[in-house]
Amino acid sequence: MNSEKADVDERKAAAKAEPVLEVVNVTKVFPNGRTVLNGISFEVYPEETFVILGGSGCGKSTLLNILIGVLPATSGEIRIFGQKLHELKGKRLKEMLVRCGMLFQSGALIESLSLLGNVNLPLREHYRQMDPAILSETARLKLRMVGLEEHGFKRPSGISGGMKKRVALARALALDPDLVFADEPTSGLDPVSTQEIDEMFIRLTRRIGAAAVVVTHDIASFFRIAHRAIMLGGERDGELQGRIIMQGNPDDFRNSDHPVVKRFFSLESAKRSRTPGL
Repeated sequence: MNSEKADVDERKAAAKAEPVLEVVNVTKVFPNGRTVLNGISFEVYPEETFVILGGSGCGKSTLLNILIGVLPATSGEIRIFGQKLHELKGKRLKEMLVRCGMLFQSGALIESLSLLGNVNLPLREHYRQMDPAILSETARLKLRMVGLEEHGFKRPSGISGGMKKRVALARALALDPDLVFADEPTSGLDPVSTQEIDEMFIRLTRRIGAAAVVVTHDIASFFRIAHRAIMLGGERDGELQGRIIMQGNPDDFRNSDHPVVKRFFSLESAKRSRTPGL
């Protein structure tokens, strides 16, 4: 019995050691000849929150769009759950998408739908043969997870910016994904709401055991949510633009002597200190 348990534990450990996302030497060159990303490589592991940092023009959004399949890479390879992204078609692509959630910067809620209807969208898309009542109940449970079940009948225009972020998070987690992509999830929020969303994001992704890739420039959020991160060079970093300047955990960044890293954190701290309410 002990040997069987050891075998099970070993298999679980091996599964955790396998990355859910592998980015290998990805480069993106736009038609005008501008190189936006240059040789980007990193891995994301199960239940890990991985943050992509960087200033203006560093290619954060471009990289995220490549990771979710909106843009093609010029060269390099992306593997999600061990499968090459560019090779996924039809049923295999759908199976992969069911395992992923997306949290958009704007929230991307549809005004013509109620909050419940917005959360129900991915459920209806991927489980068309399932009883609609079951899907609606699942969506209602997701709204309950973010504390908005009683607001499910409202339209997006009738709620605050922070509530919209929570609805968008509920929708991103509707399918209980193994991997969540988030683009500036706290953009436009005040510091109190930002911390609430960060803490909710951490709690809920951990509850379902999801890994996350988060694009942000908010250093307070970074230190709250990240296990590891990369920083990309921006417009003012010369030849380092679009390249990985540093990779590590939050303490590595906090203690870094790299001039670009220090300047980024100094500038972002200065911006926060000038923001009303801070």
